[in-house]
Amino acid sequence: MPVDDHTLAQVAMSRAEYERLLAMLDREPTEVELGMVGALWSEHCGYKHTRPLFHHFPTSGPRVLTEVGAENAGAIDLGDGWCAVFKMESHNHPSAIEPYEGAATGVGGILRDIFAMGMRPVALLDSLRFGPLDDAHNRHLFAGVVAGIGGYGNCIGVPTVGGEVQMDAAYSGNPLVNAMCVGVGRVEHLLSAAARGPGNLLVLVGADTGRDGIHGATFASVELDEDSAERRPAVQVGNPFMEKLLMEACVELAEHHGDWIEGLQDLGAAGLTSSAVESANRAGTGIDIDVARVPRRELHMTPYEVMLSESQERMLVIPKREHLEDVLALFRRWELHADVIGVVTDDRMATIRDGDEVVARIPIAVLSDPPQYDLEPARPAGLDARLSVDLTAFPDLAPEAATAALRDLLGSENLASRRWIFRQYDHQVQTNTVVAPGGDAAVIWLKGTDRGVAVASDCNGRLVGLDPRVGAQIAVAEAARNVVAVGGTPVAITDCLNFGNPERPEVAYELEQSILGLADACAALGTPVVSGNASLYNETPTGAVLPTPTVGMLGIVDEVRRALTIAPKDGDTLVLVGAEVPQSADTLAGSEYLARAHRTVAGRPHIDLDREARVQNFVREAHARWLLSAAHDCADGGLAVTVAESCIAAGLGLEPPEDGPPALGPRLDAALFGEAQSRFVVAVTEHQDLEGLRRLAGEYDVPLAVIGVATGDRFRLGPLDAPIETLRDASEGGLGRILAGSAADPDVARRA
Repeated sequence: MPVDDHTLAQVAMSRAEYERLLAMLDREPTEVELGMVGALWSEHCGYKHTRPLFHHFPTSGPRVLTEVGAENAGAIDLGDGWCAVFKMESHNHPSAIEPYEGAATGVGGILRDIFAMGMRPVALLDSLRFGPLDDAHNRHLFAGVVAGIGGYGNCIGVPTVGGEVQMDAAYSGNPLVNAMCVGVGRVEHLLSAAARGPGNLLVLVGADTGRDGIHGATFASVELDEDSAERRPAVQVGNPFMEKLLMEACVELAEHHGDWIEGLQDLGAAGLTSSAVESANRAGTGIDIDVARVPRRELHMTPYEVMLSESQERMLVIPKREHLEDVLALFRRWELHADVIGVVTDDRMATIRDGDEVVARIPIAVLSDPPQYDLEPARPAGLDARLSVDLTAFPDLAPEAATAALRDLLGSENLASRRWIFRQYDHQVQTNTVVAPGGDAAVIWLKGTDRGVAVASDCNGRLVGLDPRVGAQIAVAEAARNVVAVGGTPVAITDCLNFGNPERPEVAYELEQSILGLADACAALGTPVVSGNASLYNETPTGAVLPTPTVGMLGIVDEVRRALTIAPKDGDTLVLVGAEVPQSADTLAGSEYLARAHRTVAGRPHIDLDREARVQNFVREAHARWLLSAAHDCADGGLAVTVAESCIAAGLGLEPPEDGPPALGPRLDAALFGEAQSRFVVAVTEHQDLEGLRRLAGEYDVPLAVIGVATGDRFRLGPLDAPIETLRDASEGGLGRILAGSAADPDVARRA
């Protein structure tokens, strides 16, 4: 019987894709088969528009232990038999409809990706985007998402240690909620997500199955519109306390009984369909599942609903047949349901039964072969005009207005301290956090060793919107600088590609160019892409979000006791690394200052990747030689904001150096607030350290400029002059004041 357009829309399948399915099957699909294909062929699961571009990414390196896409997350060798696994994923559409549960279950899902590989999650990060907070709905989304992240992470006992937030009108109504998780463990405990061994049984562990989350994968593969609220049932509901039990049971299984199982896979997007089919596809096997054996929490669920439910806190385990009872006993000891629901077969078919009735029997090859589309990119209209804007035509900042401009930037929604956010997160649970939120990157100690991992996430969608390729390069470079600033060596990235509708030529252009930019920078900095996620169709009726290819960077810190923070000590000399202080107007391109002072987003962002690598290597070597006492990446807000943040963190002012203040010409606004790339502000304690730094800079051909001395209680830099406590109040109270000053939601006002 022909399928109507409404049914196809429910599974986010086009008529042409349906005709392709008919040709592959040579028959009409059953209802369950159509639902399964729709989910696995969706953009969210099938990467129809992005997979053809992934070949541009560098994906291998001496520390890479996994093949991209072969497992749930990427694994990196930390040395001495230890490894780290990490990944970033999106939960954008669910968070737009139900912000608390959307964000909470996003955290739950990324956690399962990590412990599905047998590793213990040790750090969570979140990369968030919202519309301006003077809008009540954006504030509602913001407060709900932050609460959801904290609510889930705090309950499960994994520290939320970092991330970043940016506000822009392009994100109004379609927030971006990207969650990143890092896990660590022994290399020999790494587990695979493959359903190997015909005759082995399929065991479903964890929560009972309900109707929440049905069509979640397809919901994430269409644009948001005025009817999206009707899709509220597609948003899952999380239970972090059950996930805690599930996490501990899976980690115990990996660490002590990994030889009992052939595979372990989480149930995420598309639920049982994706977990079972992907596991079989990895192993070259088939599956036979009886949905009547799946525990349920709702009555009268159909096989279609059971196979597509995205109920949370569930795992699929493939025990070796001789260890089935051992595995069942382990999970039941953790008070978790563990039920045999099917068997691994050798026929490369996905057979779904409801008792004695076969409701689906479809080749794994069909389910795992979504159509792939070549993009048809076209350079966005108006882009060249924005790039060619003459920034020298804007009036320069008057010296007498400089201090007020600094206070304004420090208290703005994009640059204010994120303390209001991270004080809602438990970032010290597990007692591994060496460098906490509030600086450039977090550092997590690898217990039992001297080393640790440094983690950061980054992307400035405003810069990517101006020049997608260069903006993406900058996202990788800044994430790497964040890791370098704490004393780490960047080794690999995960990414989350957040874009609008790729069927529109201008979005296709942004997507293609951004992927090329990520690849450029990863190759230049030696940080291969080991995992990632794509989230497309991030649009509302008013348009697409800014192109936001978020980068999650992982680095290795050889000695965690030597990890750096952004805070200098009293009497330290602060030095700008990578450039002289005077900057041209071009460095105002896409800057926060230009947006606030002139209500303009324009100019041509620029980065020299060879110079970037040289500057980063210089800072790492300076740290290795014990020359640095603090370091801070110089990025958003420019030099003045960077130095102010360091001084605020230390509770110290800034005084001019002995040989006088640095020259701030030819433009004061660019010198203070220009956002030129490849720069750090570092602190040195002794005179001989400064001389050593200068000699090393000569070896690396890296320019230096002495900025001042961290001391006293006033901040003085050129015309800037203010008590450090005034700047602290502007920064640390900025976000709370923005929320409290306009919050219609009393809960937002209370927490502000």
